[in-house]
Amino acid sequence: MTTKNAFSTASGFYQKGQYTRALETLNELLNVDRSPKTYALLAKTLLKLGFRSDAASAYELAGRQKPQRDDYLREALLLHSECGNDDQALAVGNLILPMAFKDPDLAFILARIFLSREQKELLSGFKTVLVEGPKAEHRLMASKLLTDDLYDESNRHLVATLFKKHPDSSIARILHLIFAREISDLAVVDRYMPPITAALAEGNLAYVIPDNPFFHLHWCGDEAINKHAIHDTKPLPAGLAEARRKLPHTWSNKIRVGYLSSDFWPGHATMKLMQRTLELHDRDRFEITLFDHSDLASQKEQGFDDQKWGTMVDVRGLSDQGAAEEIRTRNIDILVDLKGHTKASRAAILNHMAAPIHVSWLGFPGSVVNIDLDYIIGDHYVLPDHSKPHFHEKFCRLPECYQPNDPLNRPKPRPTTRAQHKLPEDAFVFASFNGNRKITSQMVDVWCNILKRSKNSVLWLLCNGPRAEANLWARLEARGISRKRVIFTTRIRYEDHIDRQQLADLGLDTFPVNGHTTTSEQLWGGLPVLTVKGTNFASRVSESLLNAIGLPELVAGDIQTYEDMAVQLAEQPERIAEFKQILAANRSIKPLFDAERFTHHLETAFEMMATRAKQGLAPDHIDVPALPERSEPFMEDDRNSAAIAAE
Repeated sequence: MTTKNAFSTASGFYQKGQYTRALETLNELLNVDRSPKTYALLAKTLLKLGFRSDAASAYELAGRQKPQRDDYLREALLLHSECGNDDQALAVGNLILPMAFKDPDLAFILARIFLSREQKELLSGFKTVLVEGPKAEHRLMASKLLTDDLYDESNRHLVATLFKKHPDSSIARILHLIFAREISDLAVVDRYMPPITAALAEGNLAYVIPDNPFFHLHWCGDEAINKHAIHDTKPLPAGLAEARRKLPHTWSNKIRVGYLSSDFWPGHATMKLMQRTLELHDRDRFEITLFDHSDLASQKEQGFDDQKWGTMVDVRGLSDQGAAEEIRTRNIDILVDLKGHTKASRAAILNHMAAPIHVSWLGFPGSVVNIDLDYIIGDHYVLPDHSKPHFHEKFCRLPECYQPNDPLNRPKPRPTTRAQHKLPEDAFVFASFNGNRKITSQMVDVWCNILKRSKNSVLWLLCNGPRAEANLWARLEARGISRKRVIFTTRIRYEDHIDRQQLADLGLDTFPVNGHTTTSEQLWGGLPVLTVKGTNFASRVSESLLNAIGLPELVAGDIQTYEDMAVQLAEQPERIAEFKQILAANRSIKPLFDAERFTHHLETAFEMMATRAKQGLAPDHIDVPALPERSEPFMEDDRNSAAIAAE
């Protein structure tokens, strides 16, 4: 049989649905003819027989021949992705990048792979085609790429284009609001939020489900709703966690803890909190490994001795599956994800059975939906009993506060003056140093009420740029607040920021997302912070911090009480002085900044988790017992001060 006749015969079998006979004929034909059309027919036949991965390889062989056939390579890429063969999909994608920049389906796949591997240099080319793509999944991926940099003007323009093109799209509306909140454009927020609020009132989650879980927290403080913000994540396969826990595992006399993060450099907020804890881990009882996908430029710029933190393992270039295999190779007992659903997260690594125990801690203030987790570490304030139904994770509650702090590497406040920061000497100074995205219309209205009711007062407000400042001025002046009553400030060097906080009289917290690191920095710097009792993890953090430093009376029961308390305190300088004295005294003896005490509690938590796992028990809620209270300061200079005072 000639090559031409053999191909015609195979094609005939294919047309008649006789796929097995077609495959037999093609296998013989491939001994003499490996042309693109033969491989393409082989791919189609394999697809009909259910061999999708083999079909992808056949299409790839068809497309790679000279001249290259991009149409076949496109099919190969789609099938490789569908089969989970990301390495092969990426190899094919590199051959047809120009096509991918115009094809939203290809752009979606390659963007997903590049994101998962922290290979961001090519992502910008996919934004436009994804914004204009016809599918919801295209727009979801576009939103992920665009929110990676909320200050990029081209991103802002594409978001406007997306919303203009799809005004009824929940994804487009949500994205438009994310960018508006970042620059405090409260007029836009007020204009486009009502349909979302109305839908929620009717029990309609159409605007919640595609929302980015992190940005979702900035407008919704209801944890019963928060758990439905899943964005582009997928439900976990049934039985995944149980199968993971049953995998063979060798335990040793030390507990092997792995931390997974993109924040392993001293300047990041997470490391400002937990650096000392990493240094204090008991190496006789624990082996610490850091699975690192941090930004290399930030690490090089900061410069640090990473060996003090643990063994660093670079997982930047690995797929999620590859990273999980690396973690398993190192026989990690407890894998702690420090990112959750935040920027540059690789939490999906945990969906590939990386360790016997999976834990969420510190990075994301809520349930990390659609990630295979056993525990979330919190405390009794951020994770009260009545929150349990809204989390798939079991609660591991530390006895005092879930947030670590670093009393050694964090600078202590130095003397400074109001004149240096252009603050009035004789006014009561309210301050907010939280990020602008946390400032809601409700918060601005309450702050305006406070200023109106506290005549000799000003608001010292951190602002992230001229656009945000203009937007906030517009709202403040519309509420009748004079420009003399508000003093905008910018981000400054960290040491100087710690210094300046003490110049204010009272910090005003935000809701529904509190200050987290921001609040602990203010308390460290000697500034009392007024907060309101929260309704979800993100809005309960300041309450936890205030209790851990010994100032629970600064937690208002509701937003009206918050306003009233601020006004009352502005008229009671002696109370403010008392609060500042308490902060100065408690900083070195109360739990909030006691890194040794915190690390002991955290290690006890790890031991309790490991004990259950070794016994073959499923994860369950854990409450870690507290050490006895300290009777003397834990910082050497404060011990000396206490001794001098006693004499």
